[in-house]
Amino acid sequence: MTRNKTLPPILENARSLRRNQTEAEEKLWKHLRNRKVGNLKFRRQQPFEGFILDFYCPEAKLSVEVDGEIHLRQEEREYDQQRTEYLADFEIKIIRFSNDSVMNNVFEVLSIIMREADERIIK
Repeated sequence: MTRNKTLPPILENARSLRRNQTEAEEKLWKHLRNRKVGNLKFRRQQPFEGFILDFYCPEAKLSVEVDGEIHLRQEEREYDQQRTEYLADFEIKIIRFSNDSVMNNVFEVLSIIMREADERIIK
């Protein structure tokens, strides 16, 4: 994953998303940043193969997505499923949490993230 392979519009969109985080994304980022969870490095709004991953841990090949209500729509669920299947070809696992889960149960969310990362990292 290199920046020179990412199209400028995707990079700009990722930058914009970083500047305009949702409240749930901001809350989760406070816990994930600076290796606060399991000493794992997470990147936020990480471009990859034309997509932007909300939070990405390269070491575990784990993407954490924080979804708002729009993701409840059928067409969004279908798109998310196709995206998940495509990224699985790169051995990236996607785990999803609703905004509500992050806002109301952030420590449970962090526990699930840590468990998933632990399962994916070869020690």
